[in-house]
Amino acid sequence: MNLNLSIIIITWNQCEMLQLCLKSLQEVISRDTAELIIVDNGSNDNTIEFVKREYPFAKLATNNTNRGVAYARNMGIKLSKGKYLLLLDNDTIANTKSIDEMVNFMSKNEDVGICGCRLVDSYGNIQLSYKKFPGLWVKIKNVFGMSRDHVVGEKAVIYPTYIIGACQMIRRKVIDKVGLLDENIFYGPEDADYCIRTKNAGWKIAYLPNCEIIHLWRRATRRKLFSKLSLMHIKALFYFYCKHRRFW
Repeated sequence: MNLNLSIIIITWNQCEMLQLCLKSLQEVISRDTAELIIVDNGSNDNTIEFVKREYPFAKLATNNTNRGVAYARNMGIKLSKGKYLLLLDNDTIANTKSIDEMVNFMSKNEDVGICGCRLVDSYGNIQLSYKKFPGLWVKIKNVFGMSRDHVVGEKAVIYPTYIIGACQMIRRKVIDKVGLLDENIFYGPEDADYCIRTKNAGWKIAYLPNCEIIHLWRRATRRKLFSKLSLMHIKALFYFYCKHRRFW
């Protein structure tokens, strides 16, 4: 039977979060038409042992050290066989209905290359799941807490510049034409970059407000502004701006 859906999750020292995420996916990953791919990005907890023990059917790829989001997701993409690829952060709690609705939307809208859904926190607050170009001023506001984390719910499908990488369903044909994620971007904005490349190749990006999953969101770069991860994020941003010849 042909695989319809490949679910790709990367993880790094978040075994407890991963357990919640996988539990929410039980019904979907038990289907013959779906596959589960987990990429461990150099964890030093018991993530690998947990996956091997509890999800022996999953395709598991491992790195000895954290190689970044794009590199790890590309590892999962290379292992995938599905018509649609669902990239999920490991701090998400999904549900079968929303995943099925996303697949159904993609099957009926061939002009859409990537779709995402409404993300909410554990209290039901809607997160900024779709965005405009992530210009330098936008990032400055994020750092200093000047931007809103929550937004009013939408009802109709929206076609934005990009949807955040916590939940992206990508058409296989996009991968075949556009290629893999840009591994020069260690940590964010690899999601924006891929959406822009997909739009440039002729597909739409769609945000589906009728589908919803929980995102236990944590911004790693907010914890320590001048940490190694934050500095790599800044480096990735300037690479992104130069690549697309736009800073604002």
